Amino acid sequence: MHDRMVAAAAGIRTRWAAVRGEYNERTRRLAAAAEAQALGRGGIAVVAEVTGLDRATIRRGLADLTHPDQLPPAGRQRRPGGGRKPRTADDPTLAAALLALVEPTTRGDPESPLRWTCKSCAQLATALQQQGHPVSPSTVGRLLHAAGFSLQAPRKMMEGRAQHPDRDAQFQSLLPARPRPKRPTDP
Repeated sequence: MHDRMVAAAAGIRTRWAAVRGEYNERTRRLAAAAEAQALGRGGIAVVAEVTGLDRATIRRGLADLTHPDQLPPAGRQRRPGGGRKPRTADDPTLAAALLALVEPTTRGDPESPLRWTCKSCAQLATALQQQGHPVSPSTVGRLLHAAGFSLQAPRKMMEGRAQHPDRDAQFQSLLPARPRPKRPTDP
């Protein structure tokens, strides 16, 4: 490295250490690109060495600096549409398949909108995978939560006392008789 680059690297190291924790993904990339641009030829290599960022990240920052109209909107780190699509967008039948698996084992007070299932997210994910839906237990949990299920069943058993074997059948018989709200916002 030339003496000019060594001195520049020391200055970059000092500035970078002072504000390192304040950068997010976008500002880190832009700040590193501005440093590399100021150094000119060889600046990307020096900044990559000092900051530990990948050269491709610094090049992307340089592209962002030269085309600011392509930057993500304020308050965002990435452009809209970036990131992984929801599993239900790739597999539109997933939610219906999950509810079909859960419906026979749904538990809960028929008077309450709170529902839960006695199958675990891992068991449901395995069953869905056997049906050809690539899904993880955490995705199953998110889908169940979105469908109004509680992910932890309440414990109704007291120590030393077993529940009545027909307890769920009693609630299932009352389920059709429960009054429905007139509007979705009514309790």
